[in-house]
Amino acid sequence: MEIDLTKITPDVRHLDDVRMVLADQEFAKTAENVELYKMYRKLEIKGGLRYDVTVIPPRMFGNEFVKTKGHIHAGFYGEVYMVLEGEGIYFAQLGDENEIKDVFAVHGKKGDVIIIPAGYGHVTINPSDSVLKTANWIAEKDQGNFSMFEKNQGECYYYTTEGWVKNPKYKHVPELRFEEPLKEVPEDLSFLKAK
Repeated sequence: MEIDLTKITPDVRHLDDVRMVLADQEFAKTAENVELYKMYRKLEIKGGLRYDVTVIPPRMFGNEFVKTKGHIHAGFYGEVYMVLEGEGIYFAQLGDENEIKDVFAVHGKKGDVIIIPAGYGHVTINPSDSVLKTANWIAEKDQGNFSMFEKNQGECYYYTTEGWVKNPKYKHVPELRFEEPLKEVPEDLSFLKAK
């Protein structure tokens, strides 16, 4: 789906919006409040689902790669992502600060499709030196809940220039596993709606 984003006003995330979820809190304390990424929401509504696009330019938070704030879907919804440009890491975790039950990451490139299952909190990371443009289908009435990530200084693993680093704020975290992306969007997206 081709949409001219230059004619649409996006929601913009700044560094102040994500300081509390960064691995390097020394960096976070003094970093300038720059624009990080843009979210173009409700570009299409179809069958109770909405289509959004997020544009994440390359940036570093100290030694951590730029990422979205991270959220879980209030209402037990899943989400499907499509990589439109660049490459991204789609990180997902199931559980809470006391026990993460499952955690996985998918490295996607242009044309790849990533499914975030219902119940998983997730973060999108741009690990490259080019712009990541990613689209998603999600339940129209979904409201993201950021509290787990805000409370625990982000996700249970950070992606840094040294690779994956465990976040010590979480008590029990399993080994990170890696999944392969899909090559096309599933025809039936009804699984994205609440059960």
